[in-house]
Amino acid sequence: MFDSLSERLTHTLRNLRGVGRLTEENIQETLREVRRALLEADVAVNVARDFVERVSTQALGHEVMQSLTPGQELVRVVRDELVALMNSEDAELNLNAVPPAIVLVAGLQGSGKTTTVAKLARLLTERERKAVMVVSCDIYRPAAIQQLETLAEQVGVAFFPSEPAQRPVDIAEAALGEARRRQMDVLIVDTAGRLHVDEGMMKEARALTDVLTPAETLFVVDSMTGQDAANTAKAFNDALPLTGVVLTKTDGDARGGAALSIREITGKPIKFLGTGEKTDGLEPFHADRVVSRILGMGDVLSLIEEAERTIDKDKAEKLAKKLKKGKGFDLEDFRDQIRQMRNMGGLTSVMEKLPGMSELPAGAADQINDRELVRSEAIINSMTPQERRLPAIIKGSRKRRIAAGSGTQIQDVNRLLKQVTQMQKMMKRMRKKGGLNRMMQAMSGQGGPPPGMPPGRMRF
Repeated sequence: MFDSLSERLTHTLRNLRGVGRLTEENIQETLREVRRALLEADVAVNVARDFVERVSTQALGHEVMQSLTPGQELVRVVRDELVALMNSEDAELNLNAVPPAIVLVAGLQGSGKTTTVAKLARLLTERERKAVMVVSCDIYRPAAIQQLETLAEQVGVAFFPSEPAQRPVDIAEAALGEARRRQMDVLIVDTAGRLHVDEGMMKEARALTDVLTPAETLFVVDSMTGQDAANTAKAFNDALPLTGVVLTKTDGDARGGAALSIREITGKPIKFLGTGEKTDGLEPFHADRVVSRILGMGDVLSLIEEAERTIDKDKAEKLAKKLKKGKGFDLEDFRDQIRQMRNMGGLTSVMEKLPGMSELPAGAADQINDRELVRSEAIINSMTPQERRLPAIIKGSRKRRIAAGSGTQIQDVNRLLKQVTQMQKMMKRMRKKGGLNRMMQAMSGQGGPPPGMPPGRMRF
């Protein structure tokens, strides 16, 4: 998300960072480029105009013009205004209600609403340790109820059954009664969607709101629809007491116009960003982190949080102890590291959160992908346990068998073995220089970087 916007803005602002003196002329020229970048990202025209006016007012002020580093100061103004554009004090989910706290989820058909219900249920279960129940009041879309039941089973939350012959309000009331009886913390209600906004949909949603009095009413919208996403959110907000917005399919949206427009147009905060179809693809929205990524400053905090959630500390500690005893790093260990990386979203997800990625030469970022991770794991899976423990025994005939079994070429097997050899050498150097002692301290929570990151720099 924001790929094209990030590329344009970082290129435009990069030229300012080293400028020793700002003039009204070069400020206005820069802001014209910023405005053009926002419009190309499908940001609403009035939102882009107002944003540039606010930045211009500050940029021509004494604080920026008289700064020792005026170029960097202007970049700071742009960053702060972008954060203000999307930020909100009420961006966090508010579940401070008598249990069960009710979350009503609304949206158009095809926006990913039902999948978002399951993703939210999983997030609340795993990260907030909440007891969650889900229910579908969508009696119109074929198999909508069955879809939610399947997803609920996948994420391990309670599902309240309903039938297409029932009225949505009756379903909601029955689900609420059952959630209370089972002492659930949260009840998430999936409402019916339509292909477009209509009065029937709004009337039904208002009736559900009256019956349930939800703590949160979230509007789910496809980010790839750009300005239309903001306009649709406004139409819902005019009819319903929305408390926030969930932007879905953000991994397929290179522009990001919806995220930049929604807060300004609706007055409601973005609370979550959804990616992909997997049930772990939902993240809380943090405006400051998103803006840092847009401007090429990375998002290390989110990267650390992701590492803390997904890395298997027991396996990481076991590896550190093994290496400290002088036992070699083998292909079983390498496979574990690949799986840890994939649990964090893969190379692409990790790299986009690192500072400076926007500074890579054109086309270089495209070379960073997860295909090599998948290929490497397939090669290792095609080996015998003995070969994984003792990579040195893998010679000609073994290489041919492994390549055939993994659907790769012998050159791919050779490249993987070379990577492991490099890592083994690095581990030996770390052991001699005391680096493994520091790793052990990190394992025991005495500071240092998150454990379990892939050892060494992976070159593909």
